[in-house]
Amino acid sequence: MSKFTIALLCGGPSPERAISLNSARTVLDHLSSDKIEILPVYFDYKKNPYLISRGQLYSNTPADFDFKLAQTARPLKEKELINVLKKTQIVFPLMHGQFGEDGQIQKFLEKNHLPFIGSPAKACELAFDKYISNEFINSKGFNALPSILLTKKDRRNHQREIQKFFREQNLKRAIVKPALGGSSIAVYSVASAAEALAASQKIFSNNIYDRVVLEPFCRGKEFTVIILQNQDGLPIAILPTEIELSYKNQQIFDYRRKYLATRQVSYHCPPRFSDQIVAAIQKQAEELFYLFGLRDFARFDGWLLPDGRLWFSDFNPVSGMEQNSFLFMQSSRLGMSHRNFLNFILKNSCRRQGINFPAANNDSLKLAKKKPVNVIFGGQTTERQVSVMSGTNVWLKLRNSKKYFPSPFLLDTDNQVWRLPYTLTLNHTVEEIAATCRNAKRDERRLKRLAAEIIARLKPEKTDLTEPWFMPEKMTLNDFIKKSPYIFIGLHGGAGENGQLQKMLERAQVPFNGSHSRTAKLCMDKFATGQSLAGLEKQGIKLAARRTATMASLKKIVGNRRELARYWQTLKKQLGAATVIVKPLDDGCSSGIARLYEPKDLKTYLDYALKLSASLAQQQDCYIPNGKLTGQHGIIEMPRCAMRRLMFEKFITTDKIRVIGNRLNWRKKTGLMEITCGLLEKQGKLHAFNPSITVATGNVLTLEEKFQGGTGINITPPPAPYVSSAAIKKVKQRMKKTAETLGLEGYARLDAFMNIKNGELIIIEANTLPGLTPSTVIYHQALDETPPLQPKEFLEKIVGKNY
Repeated sequence: MSKFTIALLCGGPSPERAISLNSARTVLDHLSSDKIEILPVYFDYKKNPYLISRGQLYSNTPADFDFKLAQTARPLKEKELINVLKKTQIVFPLMHGQFGEDGQIQKFLEKNHLPFIGSPAKACELAFDKYISNEFINSKGFNALPSILLTKKDRRNHQREIQKFFREQNLKRAIVKPALGGSSIAVYSVASAAEALAASQKIFSNNIYDRVVLEPFCRGKEFTVIILQNQDGLPIAILPTEIELSYKNQQIFDYRRKYLATRQVSYHCPPRFSDQIVAAIQKQAEELFYLFGLRDFARFDGWLLPDGRLWFSDFNPVSGMEQNSFLFMQSSRLGMSHRNFLNFILKNSCRRQGINFPAANNDSLKLAKKKPVNVIFGGQTTERQVSVMSGTNVWLKLRNSKKYFPSPFLLDTDNQVWRLPYTLTLNHTVEEIAATCRNAKRDERRLKRLAAEIIARLKPEKTDLTEPWFMPEKMTLNDFIKKSPYIFIGLHGGAGENGQLQKMLERAQVPFNGSHSRTAKLCMDKFATGQSLAGLEKQGIKLAARRTATMASLKKIVGNRRELARYWQTLKKQLGAATVIVKPLDDGCSSGIARLYEPKDLKTYLDYALKLSASLAQQQDCYIPNGKLTGQHGIIEMPRCAMRRLMFEKFITTDKIRVIGNRLNWRKKTGLMEITCGLLEKQGKLHAFNPSITVATGNVLTLEEKFQGGTGINITPPPAPYVSSAAIKKVKQRMKKTAETLGLEGYARLDAFMNIKNGELIIIEANTLPGLTPSTVIYHQALDETPPLQPKEFLEKIVGKNY
């Protein structure tokens, strides 16, 4: 029997094109089955369509492959695109921002009589435009804040119009945003008319947007709500999410806060509003969904104002579908899995359009034949939120395994373990998940009542609700180990990666993923890792010049300007370096890493390092704000434990790579490139994947570039003609030798600089538990194997090594 085929449309010209990949990847992971086939169609920044492989959806950002589309994808002319789409049963547009949500792609699909999921072109045009939609809801009697529209072609009058708006509205703070932008990119908080003018000019200068909205900054409580159509076509708003954020210092709910989990923002679902307010949000959202003429699903963002009124500020016809997005968080509170939710909107859309849709597979079938795998994530380190992303992704992917049945467990910041129900696993941070667990008994009655009211109106089938609620179970780490036949460690840094947990599991004879405790302890110490590789220089495996220092010794000189300057000069001379990289020796691969240019930078870094004890005592995260260090790019997250030792390394200058549109720009400087290489044990021997070039926008790779989908650029494999196949072969041999010398087992990731001519390496560090977030580079490398190794199969091989 032929499969039901869904065409996923992703990419597009919008700055949110990378988030589109995240959404498409989630749909691929959860809808692909023996009954459903996914066909990805990608639109580049010029709106040119390509038939791409499913593997390309696991890329971190479109820039990973944009420059090689001609070689790796099939370009489609308009007639070819129409023919491809007509061979599928339905089209699922998953492009965010312009072209995807403003009615353009919907107009194309309607013109060619192609059935699709989502709202019609007219509704998208009306709802997505920030200025028009605000005017529309005001005309229909809904509350709306005043706003003005600035157009690119009429820039001469902007200063006068902005000053007048600030004066008339008596503004001390305002928001400037594109009329046809998403809800988080190119959105600016400003404190004066001059700042508003500068922000609008910055938006126009990108040559993406030609209309900008200026509105007062809204004071109140922010929320977002998903609306679904039930089988009768009626819009049903599900449980809203309250967004808790400090708006001090011009902060807003921006791209970083939306897509990288941090303690700077918290989510509450259901919200901490009264039941009457929740009901009002749902009622107004449903009325607006109907008035706009939207279909199938949408997400509305809004505000609860201090006087109790509501204002809906953004209307998103195509809501983001990252693994723990609002959409899945809210639907899981009803008992829906990711697959349940996607099947629900797909099934109802097909019913509306007279398309036969195959019956859903039950998520809970054949569990008795599967081996249990307990996935633990969280912890206390700076990378604990990345650990949540990794562990959640492992759990979700293994749910589709025919071999294993995974269960999620959180290690909280007090070193207690929680067995989690499906829905609480989708909260964003360790602290947030732990808080919902602690308050679960208190909140259970309200959650069940609100969910029951929504379910009664939504009318899902029994197979749409496969994830029943249960109370989270708290236990000690030792009890968790005793209850576990196999533990998948999804922790990063600290006790999860330094050998402590591994030693506990070895003593209890519980199998686990990754390397032995001795190797884990060795690789966690970056300096000791380097020492163990001494003597491999003749084999083309080298180390950057490095020195260590204790915080106690540095504390003695930090207040003495002359002593600090003398130390800096000595350090540079010892390293043979103009600038220096500093790293904590006791944490993971991303926290506390910075480039230092001068003694002032060293003093600033040490000042923040010494503040750690006070910050930790107050249970606050510590970071170096952007702009404090010379050439700094973004904030620098500091470790969650007191820093005892630092390592200083010579800064390695590399060739400069940029992906501009569909073109790779490679500027040669030293013939060195930063790479990362995954390894997987096959038949008792480690096998090195093709390496990836990692492209940093600043001095060092940030936490976002390493782990946040849609930010970092990873080029797999290094492209010809810049890097020869012979050099790549040498790199893989040397990576394997390095891994064997360190005693790595199962799987791992090595970071290094490579000489693009001869494949010689300068080793940076070894990761015994590499990140396994949804778009992590190790998945790209596994998919580059012959034959390709799919992410689920890759995880199965990791587990299957000793289970």
